[in-house]
Amino acid sequence: MTRPLERGIDPIFINRWSPRAFDESGISESELLQFLEAARWAPSAYNAQPWRFVYARRGTAHWQPFLDLLVPYNRDWAQRASAIVFVLAAQKFTPEGAAEAIETGYAAYDTGAAVAYLTLQASISGWHSHIIAGFDRDAAKTLLKIPEGYAFESAVVIGRQGDPSTLPPALQERETPTPRASLEQLVAEGVFTFK
Repeated sequence: MTRPLERGIDPIFINRWSPRAFDESGISESELLQFLEAARWAPSAYNAQPWRFVYARRGTAHWQPFLDLLVPYNRDWAQRASAIVFVLAAQKFTPEGAAEAIETGYAAYDTGAAVAYLTLQASISGWHSHIIAGFDRDAAKTLLKIPEGYAFESAVVIGRQGDPSTLPPALQERETPTPRASLEQLVAEGVFTFK
């Protein structure tokens, strides 16, 4: 599929996509931490940096327990990936100069920006990522020992692109970069004009 651009932007934005076919490659901790380093530099309101990442790599003791947290649909294809990263957001932060933590209404927004940075760095480095929401949050909270005050936002499955024939037929048909709505459908000047 061709992903046409309406404006000139860096190709990294259209070259990044979310496959489900991975090749069972291992990933070094150093390389995975490089992707998370990119996430660390995402913009953050009040510099609160609410994002937290807990990961498991293929071939480690954490891999199978992390994989088992995924719903069967996601587990079926993610089993060939290289890493699973659970993404959380702190629900409170202490503003500079304040004595007490306050609720934040933008932790998910900031954390989403960090995940975008992560996925772009993975793509730049020759890896692919697929963001998912299908996992058992209660079981993950217990297994990962997540304290109160943190909310799961997603998980990110990371790996090297593999052979689509390893997927069930229905997923093989979907194993291609997806299109996006036009700018005209998403952007308006002055007033909200969308249906």
